[in-house]
Amino acid sequence: MMVNRGNQSQLILGLLATALAGSGCGDGSSPPGQGNGSIAVDPPPQPAVDPSEMGGEVALEEVQIEFPRAIFIGTPKNNPDLKVKVIPKNRSPLTAPAGTVNVALGKAVTASDDEPIIGDLEQVTDGDKEGTDGSFVEFGFGKQWVQIDLGERFELWGVVAWHYHSSERVYHDVVVQVSSDADFISDVETIYNNDADNSSGLGIGEDPEYFESNLGKMIRLDGSNIAQFIRLYTDGSTDDDQNHYVEVEVYGRKAP
Repeated sequence: MMVNRGNQSQLILGLLATALAGSGCGDGSSPPGQGNGSIAVDPPPQPAVDPSEMGGEVALEEVQIEFPRAIFIGTPKNNPDLKVKVIPKNRSPLTAPAGTVNVALGKAVTASDDEPIIGDLEQVTDGDKEGTDGSFVEFGFGKQWVQIDLGERFELWGVVAWHYHSSERVYHDVVVQVSSDADFISDVETIYNNDADNSSGLGIGEDPEYFESNLGKMIRLDGSNIAQFIRLYTDGSTDDDQNHYVEVEVYGRKAP
């Protein structure tokens, strides 16, 4: 049978179109890897990404803190000139990302006075939070401080500090600072300051004074403070001119 050139061209084009459709390369109607006898392969799994690395919010959970028993003895002194805050017993818990722990436990402590009147510096981070005799460190009058070396830089989510709490007293000029400089000359951030008249020379503070209790003073942070050292100041109390520290807990996780 004779086929003219026009019909022959149309026949060739038709066969070519059919072949392309079968290979999945024509109009894209067949997914890649199908229609040509090949095997489809799923893409490899992607590693998990911390939401904070993508600018998202970090999931927070309650931090489990053990509080000492309440042993307040006596009647609170009347302090009409003080705007003093009473720490509520139903205070909301400290929250932080999973893996946040007390990174101050057992860490090295230095102070403005290396020889306290009572106690040893190690007691500030030994885990004993009781307000009884033998559980606190006492320093002399005037502005005094204790400093904890966390050993490395941490992302900080909270601090809880206990001064002497067997009597309901108010410590003056409570200032808490963090830094990556052991001498606190540079890279210093103040996370709490209730020194309203700057008598300690660390800046005017707007945080309230507060009555000591077994709940301690909780300072909530958001992880934006990265530091290795924390320093806490006081300057006497409503009971006397001495300065006392029972325990300091610092909640953090390793800095990125």
